Amino acid sequence: MVNKTYDLLVLGSGPAGEKGAAQAAYFGKNVALIEKEDVLGGAAANTGTLPSKTLRESALYLSGFRQRDLFGLSFKFKEQVSASDFMYRERLVVQSERSRISDNIKAHNIDLYRGFAEFSDDHTVLVTPKNGTQVTLNSDVFLIATGSHPFQPPIFPSYDSRVYDSDTILHVNDLPGSMLIAGGGVIGCEYACMFAALGIKVHLVEGRNELLSFMDKELSDNLTKCLRNSGINLHLSTEIEEVTAGDNLQIQLNSGERIEVETLLAATGRNGNTEGMGLEEIGLKPGPRGHLEVNDHYQTNLDHIYAAGDVIGFPALASTAMEQARIAMVHAFNLKYKTELATILPYGIYTIPECSMAGKTEEDLQSGNVPYVAGRARYNANARGQIIGDEEGFLKLLFNKKDMKLLGVHVIGESASELVHVGLTAILLGADADLFIHTCYNYPTLTELYKYATYDALGQRAKDM
Repeated sequence: MVNKTYDLLVLGSGPAGEKGAAQAAYFGKNVALIEKEDVLGGAAANTGTLPSKTLRESALYLSGFRQRDLFGLSFKFKEQVSASDFMYRERLVVQSERSRISDNIKAHNIDLYRGFAEFSDDHTVLVTPKNGTQVTLNSDVFLIATGSHPFQPPIFPSYDSRVYDSDTILHVNDLPGSMLIAGGGVIGCEYACMFAALGIKVHLVEGRNELLSFMDKELSDNLTKCLRNSGINLHLSTEIEEVTAGDNLQIQLNSGERIEVETLLAATGRNGNTEGMGLEEIGLKPGPRGHLEVNDHYQTNLDHIYAAGDVIGFPALASTAMEQARIAMVHAFNLKYKTELATILPYGIYTIPECSMAGKTEEDLQSGNVPYVAGRARYNANARGQIIGDEEGFLKLLFNKKDMKLLGVHVIGESASELVHVGLTAILLGADADLFIHTCYNYPTLTELYKYATYDALGQRAKDM
């Protein structure tokens, strides 16, 4: 049996695992990374972030959605889209990302072990490969970055091949004519939009009375309207009581409505991947959904064991997972480099239309009794917005009414997740309205919206003075 010792052992090769391992290796640490799956990249590369966003682009392209308002035509590339059409680009992107991760691991001289890791004591893990000899690895520092997996309520007949989750939906053989999506969170809304764009009849069931309640309500309300306009049947404040498998799936709602669909997609949250790792035996007790609790340095209650990414729960974003892992490793090895997570994080929701935000919402400011003024600029009054045919998008900026410092930025429309970064950077720098007024932006661009949203806010402020 192989027995080796490292400065750092990383469990999991997703965004947190890869970046945490690379951070320590960059500063000269002897690092090993353990991955239980046959492929690298975790959910972000294989079942979550990249696949779903690639499928969104495929849906937009194959359906001709982006061209719908151009030339005054009803435009469609393909009348009948196959599962093969839909998945083709996703498979190319995923393979490319796996190769990139492999190259990055090699470039940093990180040793890679394949197999399931289980702690035998708090400084030792046993790695059991699917085929091969068990390996014992020792380290003074660990980073648990094992990610998460979809949760399916027990009332769903998970044995039925027509019941999918956000992992298994990537293996769909034929695009269905109808689908019910359980859960109106980010994953549920994103998949609802892309399948509706392909002409599938979609029902979206959400127990809360609004979609994505963490967003600014004006954006959430506009997204809800767009989803309805795209043909998605929204069932808000509604729970699923029973699912019966027959020729089709029969779903009984607590509203009394009964819906018959060909497929069901469970988007009902994710559980941390901590089962079977021997964590309880070394004094680490995951929460009821398998998540590990950490402090501001991403240490668990065992100081030398860190955790980052989906395995620690919210916000469970690839972007934050990378930063969490880097910060954890800087702390673990006292690297004097990056010591804390950015105080403002962006959120990108890849629905159709795309949504993104950073900083405070109107509801945050109202509840905190912060005097503010809002400025808006719409895509249909912007030259680039008119060129691309986006009639519904808008940018909303929230400023402190007293000193006009930017407090929040909210975007719905094409390229929202890119456009938000201008406002995010301004918030982090403590910039005020003058930044946007004095900046000269390329024309025609969507970024110009910042100038005109600021003019609108200044006008609103002047009226109130």
